[in-house]
Amino acid sequence: MSISDIAPAPADEDRAAPAHVAIIMDGNGRWATARGLPRAEGHRRGVEALRRAVRNAGELGIKVLTLYSFSTENWSRPEQEINDLMLLIKRFVREDLAKLHEAGVRVRIIGDREGLDPEILRLITEAEALTRDNDKLTLVVAFNYGGRQEIVGAARAIAAEAAAGRLDPASIDATTIEAHLQTTGLPDPDLVIRTSGEQRLSNFLLWQSAYAEFVVLPIYWPDFDRAALEEAIEEFHRRERRFGGLTARARA
Repeated sequence: MSISDIAPAPADEDRAAPAHVAIIMDGNGRWATARGLPRAEGHRRGVEALRRAVRNAGELGIKVLTLYSFSTENWSRPEQEINDLMLLIKRFVREDLAKLHEAGVRVRIIGDREGLDPEILRLITEAEALTRDNDKLTLVVAFNYGGRQEIVGAARAIAAEAAAGRLDPASIDATTIEAHLQTTGLPDPDLVIRTSGEQRLSNFLLWQSAYAEFVVLPIYWPDFDRAALEEAIEEFHRRERRFGGLTARARA
């Protein structure tokens, strides 16, 4: 399976896809277990679903797609499963980076890079450098990521600036914090999708998802396809987004 060219956004702006869709890719292991297969096979099929998601996001006109690939808490999983996941991540970057670049996809990685396997770190750096000027779709991969840790990091950076006299503590506001998050420069997600039926954010984009619509799909990630993405987008369009006000606010 390959990643095809990224198509332009749909002409009907009223029914256009949300600009930023974030997905918690959940259920690879349970998908495999339900079929009597090893968990590693579930993760392999999950990579295939990831490829489909990137292709379909571009075709539907989504501008930013953020995927939760590996959380800071996932290191507590069995060593063999972690090794299988790392191999799949390396293989995905090696095999798909050129195709992503050709399709105009910009790759951006968020998460803690300290202590990562040097080869994975090299692949991350290569992917970001090669695709930095692309503008058809921004693919944000949350790898070794945790929302609380991200906010703590931002708080530490702001505190250091204030202690050094470069920032007036009285001037700190939401914009200040956003400028120190790893997603700085990106719009907040309009829609957060979670597969597997679980109804929680699991430490994903905690600050950024304050006003996102949350759609839970009762399927495991390997079964996520274009129909599932379109179903979530249709549900997004049925929501009335008030952002704390009394009336719906139009999307930017």
